[in-house]
Amino acid sequence: MNHKQQAEQILEAIGGKENLSAATHCVTRLRLALVDEGIVDQEKLNQIDAVKGSFSTNGQFQVVVGQGTVDKVYKEFIALAGIGESSKEDVKEASKQKMNPIQRAIKTLADIFIPILPAIVTAGLLLGINNILTAPGIFWDEKSIIDVYPQWSDIANMIIIIANTAFVFLPGLIGWSAVKKFGGSPILGIVIGLILVHPELLNAWAYGEAVKEGTVPTWNLFGLEVEKIGYQGQVLPVLVASYLLTKIELFLRNKIPDSVQLLFVGPIALLVTGFLTFIIIGPVTFAIGNWITDGLVAIFDSFSALGGLIYGGIYGVLVITGMHHTFLAVDIQLIGSTGTTFLWPMLALSNIAQGSAAFAIMAASKDEKLRGLGLSSGVSAWLGITEPALFGVNLRFKYPFIIAISSSAIAGLYISAQGVLANSIGVGGVPGIFSIVAEYWGHFLVGMAIVIVLPLVGTYLYAKRKKDV
Repeated sequence: MNHKQQAEQILEAIGGKENLSAATHCVTRLRLALVDEGIVDQEKLNQIDAVKGSFSTNGQFQVVVGQGTVDKVYKEFIALAGIGESSKEDVKEASKQKMNPIQRAIKTLADIFIPILPAIVTAGLLLGINNILTAPGIFWDEKSIIDVYPQWSDIANMIIIIANTAFVFLPGLIGWSAVKKFGGSPILGIVIGLILVHPELLNAWAYGEAVKEGTVPTWNLFGLEVEKIGYQGQVLPVLVASYLLTKIELFLRNKIPDSVQLLFVGPIALLVTGFLTFIIIGPVTFAIGNWITDGLVAIFDSFSALGGLIYGGIYGVLVITGMHHTFLAVDIQLIGSTGTTFLWPMLALSNIAQGSAAFAIMAASKDEKLRGLGLSSGVSAWLGITEPALFGVNLRFKYPFIIAISSSAIAGLYISAQGVLANSIGVGGVPGIFSIVAEYWGHFLVGMAIVIVLPLVGTYLYAKRKKDV
């Protein structure tokens, strides 16, 4: 492949160097901040050999090139455009001006939760292994593997400790990522997060029972009674506390001489934030988080099939807008409050549906490039990353996307009506079954069959009839 020629063609298709503000790349994609995305010649871009798809998200125009090729094309691209190499932050900054307040808020949540996602997904997979070892009824009636083979019980116990750590100390992970995003010192973010789950505090999961028994411990601050509780599994308290901590830290750094900042900035910022969190922020956001959780649970309890139909159908649309990142926080909140989530299983099925539609285009097409793109993007979607399938294949022809979201809506309706739950966030695709509560595996497999067969058959038959691939 002539990388310079490919770069020239990409630059021409996006409207020339005059339409380019900044450019960087990740493992597989060119990430561009464009002056006007409306003048991009999408048809010409799709015909370029190196291009496997393109999409716009959060103010960035991203061109899928592929691992190993993208860095070579990028070097030629910036040389032709006459711009220097940009960092991801540079491109994000250049893209900000094109985003409305809602998009900025969504992007902020995404920037906080995406960095900690590997830890959460890893924990989910390990919890899946623990489920296989400890859940009764998978291999024997009313017995688990450790019931039949007790020598495996300590291994299962070690696995659950390793797996649970990311969830037990979740506020520490969120604190690190949030403070880093807000511009403060990440180490202070870790500390404020861990303060909220200190072992001296009443565990949040035991709070409800303690309220019933009247045994909630309290501090007496000069007559003010403050509940001495932790915030395990909670999202909102640490998000707000991290924002406040950063603002206080940055204010103090501007006022205190560099020579004594180490003595004053951290201690003052943590003390003020800690007191305000336990007195005001924690109780208020804890209540809000519980209201959100109770509201969602009540809606799905009363209208489970309808809720599944709607969420299963719109999740693919949410990915296009980037709003799906907000539901990661909701899933984490549900798991933290109830121990399970009914939303995540529908996410996994939606991803599988998009992959199945991409596979159908691969099977129906005679174009070698499109067949290769359908295969690679379909595998990616079945492993939880749907953007290549969405933007490279399904939205390009429209009907694969429509068939995929219709299929995931049907599957969402079915699994919600059956009450399928996940006890962790795992890989949002075919391996997602390991994150499902074991007693619902059968129903989830039916949902998987729906999102594999319907998009695959429906898209293939329609593509053959339309003859556009």
